[in-house]
Amino acid sequence: MRILYLNFDHGIPVLGDKGASVHVREFVRAAAALGHEVLIACARLGSGNVAPPVAIMELAARQPAGATDRLAEQLNVDTRGIDKAVVSSELDKLVHDRSVGQLVMDAIEARAFRPDFIYERHALFSSAGAQIAARCRCPRILEVNAPLAEEQKRFRGLRLEFIARRMEVESFGTAAAIVAVSDAVKAYVQALVPGRAQCVHVQANGVDLAGFAAGEARRDEVRARIGVGSETGVIGFVGSFKSWHGTDLLFDVFSEIASSRDVHLLAVGDGPKWRELYNRVAQARCRDRVTLPGRVPHADIPGWTSACDVVVAPYQAAEDFYFSPLKVIEALASARAVVAPRIGQLTELIVHGRTGLLYRPDDPQDCRRAVISLLEAPALRVAMGREARQSVAGRGWDRIVERMVGLARTARIGAAA
Repeated sequence: MRILYLNFDHGIPVLGDKGASVHVREFVRAAAALGHEVLIACARLGSGNVAPPVAIMELAARQPAGATDRLAEQLNVDTRGIDKAVVSSELDKLVHDRSVGQLVMDAIEARAFRPDFIYERHALFSSAGAQIAARCRCPRILEVNAPLAEEQKRFRGLRLEFIARRMEVESFGTAAAIVAVSDAVKAYVQALVPGRAQCVHVQANGVDLAGFAAGEARRDEVRARIGVGSETGVIGFVGSFKSWHGTDLLFDVFSEIASSRDVHLLAVGDGPKWRELYNRVAQARCRDRVTLPGRVPHADIPGWTSACDVVVAPYQAAEDFYFSPLKVIEALASARAVVAPRIGQLTELIVHGRTGLLYRPDDPQDCRRAVISLLEAPALRVAMGREARQSVAGRGWDRIVERMVGLARTARIGAAA
């Protein structure tokens, strides 16, 4: 089938490092491997990772001079306040949304690309996907990874809230099918469009099973690179170092364990909290037993993950924990037991005592006990690792693509009836 993949989220560059970027690349790579023809239309291409073997169009819409100011005037929005940067960013997204649809139509016409269905990653202030689907007369499957309006308001500020929420509801309401990455996201969508509950499906993140299994061959190489011997227990973390990823708790736990045991902390990734952790490590007595390599290309993550004996995903507690943690699934595929809090989808991904250990959220002592119990029982964690890999055997990206293609075919049959 011919798939037009839309990613109009400016914060998710296709070739970037964050989990969302990985999700985009792995999905289309799997689709291509299954013989589908894929064309990506994105707001940002980015850099830093190998492009998937599909056609990619970066459509940074050219904004006419004064377009943002004119839109602000039409909406009666004051852009001079203390939240000027927030308002300007939101207006820019709206201006982009108003022009990108025509850019896509012009591009696919020039390529003689007629999509069988559209697969769109939900973005804030985005309505172009629905318009493109209507003009192409094909079904649109909308992937929703987070309650974006709520998330934006809570963490970054949302000035044009009414418009954002209205556009979100309209986008949900016009999709042929909606794919939520967790039960929490599904509940969010259904609350906004209760009449379309039957159209909302849950699909957690996938994983490159072969790629992460192959990472084991690089275990010794990576451990030698960070100066760790075979007897040292390596506690690992892979993530984007955001506030809710819990790296402060992780370092507290590690520091206490390091006071009496031969352990090393390997925390891979970059992000807003990386510098803060770096500064804490620099002042700590255990600083020689911590490695913070920063950003690592995703193709190298399997080797770094395999260098760990235990992987910790120390997310902060949240009543609405809506994530489908990609790095947890990748750690399980690497045959690593995972220690994580008992919240959200983590309780489904990790079978306590069999594929990892769950601890009380935001409880460093309970987390410490879980990590120590695995460090002290090598045979147990190896057995857990084997079962962990088996537990995600059905989560390959190819399976996810096949399911989405099935949803698209059903939608096309329904439209033709």
